[in-house]
Amino acid sequence: MSDLACVQAIVYGYVQGVFFRAFVSELAVELGLTGYVHNLPSGEAVEVNAEGERKQLEKLIGYLKIGPPGAKVEKVITNWSEYTGSYSGFRIRYYSI
Repeated sequence: MSDLACVQAIVYGYVQGVFFRAFVSELAVELGLTGYVHNLPSGEAVEVNAEGERKQLEKLIGYLKIGPPGAKVEKVITNWSEYTGSYSGFRIRYYSI
């Protein structure tokens, strides 16, 4: 049986307008994770909610700390919780202001 988990990660820094969400979405799909990523209204952070195998989630967090070219990650805060299975696929969420 695999070790399934859920993680919420808030990534702070220069992470909006640098294709960070697309970077996260592509990685999450490659890692077999489900969930979503979206920009926070502050303009200074991106939120990631992902579920899957803990080992793959830890890999994702490692990539979040680096980010795509053009991004400048200052810090990543994570909050682990139990796997819920509530997501199907991985999505970029867009919000209108």
